[in-house]
Amino acid sequence: MYTESSYTQFTFYYLNGQSESFNVFEQSDDPTVPGLQMEMRRFLEKDWWILNLPEQTVMINVANVVKVEVKPVMNQLHGEGIFNNVERVTALNRGR
Repeated sequence: MYTESSYTQFTFYYLNGQSESFNVFEQSDDPTVPGLQMEMRRFLEKDWWILNLPEQTVMINVANVVKVEVKPVMNQLHGEGIFNNVERVTALNRGR
């Protein structure tokens, strides 16, 4: 199967307060497929994100997504709009 280091976990947070996580597995056996970190900018520009799971295909409308968390950190992302060497001071709190 897959090893722990061969996937990236995405957690999507939606406008309605719900969230869900997906593990995206690396396709390192194909040298023509760019790495996931290199594809992130193009991925984030899309209106819909399509995730093919073994049992179904999930389509996520970006307009309903408030935040995306990615683990492990994507150190290869650089350039305009990217802040490196950042430390979280407080966790997100929701008022009820």
